[in-house]
Amino acid sequence: MEAIIECAAGLDVHQATVVACVVATGVGRKLRKEIRTFGTMTRDLDCLRAWLSEHAVTHVGMESTGVYWMPVYAALEGSFTLIVGNAHHIRNVPGRKTDAKDAEWLAELVRHGLIRPSFVPSPELRELRDLLRHRRSLAGAIAAGRNRTLKLLESAGIKLSTVATDAFGVSGMAMLHALADGVDTPEAMAALAKGRLRRKLEALARALEGRMTDHHRFMLRLHLVHLQHLESTVAELDARITEKINPYHAQVRLLAGIPGVDQLIAAHIIAEIGVDMSVFGTAGRLSAWAGVCPGNYESAGKRQGGATRKGNVSLKTALITAAIGASRTRGTYLKDKFYRLRARCGAMKAAMAIAHKILVAVFHILAARVPFRELGDGYLDSRSKHRVTKALVRRLDVLGYRVTLEQKSIVVAAS
Repeated sequence: MEAIIECAAGLDVHQATVVACVVATGVGRKLRKEIRTFGTMTRDLDCLRAWLSEHAVTHVGMESTGVYWMPVYAALEGSFTLIVGNAHHIRNVPGRKTDAKDAEWLAELVRHGLIRPSFVPSPELRELRDLLRHRRSLAGAIAAGRNRTLKLLESAGIKLSTVATDAFGVSGMAMLHALADGVDTPEAMAALAKGRLRRKLEALARALEGRMTDHHRFMLRLHLVHLQHLESTVAELDARITEKINPYHAQVRLLAGIPGVDQLIAAHIIAEIGVDMSVFGTAGRLSAWAGVCPGNYESAGKRQGGATRKGNVSLKTALITAAIGASRTRGTYLKDKFYRLRARCGAMKAAMAIAHKILVAVFHILAARVPFRELGDGYLDSRSKHRVTKALVRRLDVLGYRVTLEQKSIVVAAS
């Protein structure tokens, strides 16, 4: 096989070392190889960049294992064409497993153009991605902290969550702080309710009559301080995210037109896939990369299941959240499609299918810079009008009705 790149390098990246192999075509088409080991400190990575430049390397390949490749990528970014490959796709021949052999194998694959490069967003999008992923983890921590607080209240016989829809709203938090202080009577704590919750003052007073010990109050104070810290951190993150997403305001506004997609989910999507859809080429490739399309495994002419693969977990989570939101949006095509699929294959598979449709819509919206066009909840019936009519007539016939169909006349208003 003929090489398509004259001088390439492969990097076998570890936590403390980087084994680099340069493979080049020398005088008389003779192959020249050189291997050298570098550290992973910033100064060492600068030496690696200088050494690769001395050998006139144009393309550098590495595996995307763990997080150790990230500082190496950042040190070499802008100086070479960097190719980050999936480790499952570039395994070496068995029996040749050394760091030097791995680096040499990567260099050979790069020279022959046999590594499919993974999508690595720009530095600005990488920062936005870190912020949004951290926010998602904090939101999970807040949910877990609230569950622990409710568990503590239940152990003390406090039934606040039974009466109040949101035990952590303005009224609920005021009552929780009063419980932690332990100075008010149940009636006085119930009087802290605001808005519509004041209609349940008597029920609230009964719910707040528990057996709060000093231990319960101490633990409750710790939970409330922890929740307050998490919520203030999320607020600080939101301000930073708003600043970072501002250059993509137009794209966020377009994506927010999709049912189920709000400003935050739109920011998640942009942070994970960027705004340049030419990187993926087609909506099908993007869906496969994200892990929201059906799997493709066939042997001997038989399909061996069609489960989705892992893909981008953060993006998939955002899309599933959007799909669930779309399934609750009235008068939309996505809601109608969700309930049709749910009746046939269950709620989770239906949500995954709607997530796939949302991502396809995202691809075309970002590629063409056009707003989302709502088809309406009657679109699927209009596409197969004859089949739907026959099915409804058949069901009425089973129920014992004789049905006569008559086409409605179309009345055209005079101008």
